[in-house]
Amino acid sequence: METAYSTGEAAPRPLDLSVIIPLSERWYRLADLYGEYRDALDRLGLEYEMIYVLDGHHERTFNELCELKEQGAKFRIIQLGKKFGEATALEAGFAESHGEWILTLPPYYQFEAADLPSLFERRDDFDMIIGRRWPRTDSRINQWLSGVFHGLVNWMTNSEFSDLSSGARLMRRQVMEEIPVYGDQHRFLPVLASRRVFRVSEANLRQSSKELFRRVPAFGAYPRRLLDLLTVFFLVKFTKKPLRFFGLIGLGVSSVGGLWTLVLVVQRLVYDQALAQRPALLLATLLVVLGVQIFALGLVGEILIYTHAREIREYTVEKVVN
Repeated sequence: METAYSTGEAAPRPLDLSVIIPLSERWYRLADLYGEYRDALDRLGLEYEMIYVLDGHHERTFNELCELKEQGAKFRIIQLGKKFGEATALEAGFAESHGEWILTLPPYYQFEAADLPSLFERRDDFDMIIGRRWPRTDSRINQWLSGVFHGLVNWMTNSEFSDLSSGARLMRRQVMEEIPVYGDQHRFLPVLASRRVFRVSEANLRQSSKELFRRVPAFGAYPRRLLDLLTVFFLVKFTKKPLRFFGLIGLGVSSVGGLWTLVLVVQRLVYDQALAQRPALLLATLLVVLGVQIFALGLVGEILIYTHAREIREYTVEKVVN
């Protein structure tokens, strides 16, 4: 990460809550939204800080935030040297935060800000609470796409989430400390937290009547999300057991190639069918070699995991009683 430019002073002592608002892809009416967030957070009776993270150089937005501060608004600004993505912006905000709890919020209208206190009602029972937009007022096609996406995620990861795209996430500081977030995996943070046996739940927030971004994502977003989902699937299922993943695929490919080769050999020896003009033998042999290579990749991964096993911790300690 390049050198970040920040304004404001760091909190002198730990706070109850740190609110991180990343400005990465889109934002809207920051002054109005800040007022609504501030009113809702003031009702909690907690000591909190607000941090805006600018993902790259956005002079107009930076000046707008500075004007808000001159008018008496209390928050800090972090500006990254260039655009890195929302996940990196969240990480940068977390590094500058001091709260025992972390609350991420979207810089645009997504839900009714007045409902934010409902996220805090069950914080004694959970480590992470996701704001679920309900009831949904999106277009039917948006709701259908969301249902397909979450159905696929829940099927591949054995989860039960319904609004991973929500920008409202309340979590203990320990969650962000133990789960590395990179790329676009911030969207799957609840899934990764569940894998670490953190207690994760959803709380209903009314979808904002001012939400203006009710559009179908660009076509290129779907392949990226699919690749991110495959990455999360591997991280959730096979991080410490790569041989189970690559070994199963490798054995399957090798078995198909071996059986095919056996059939060709039988055809040549028993039925006297020539193989010289048939590419089938070459393809079958290629499948055997490819399967062995995939299996070997999993074996190498298993060796690497074994050598670093003591450095990898997949569990969390809830309490220790002496």
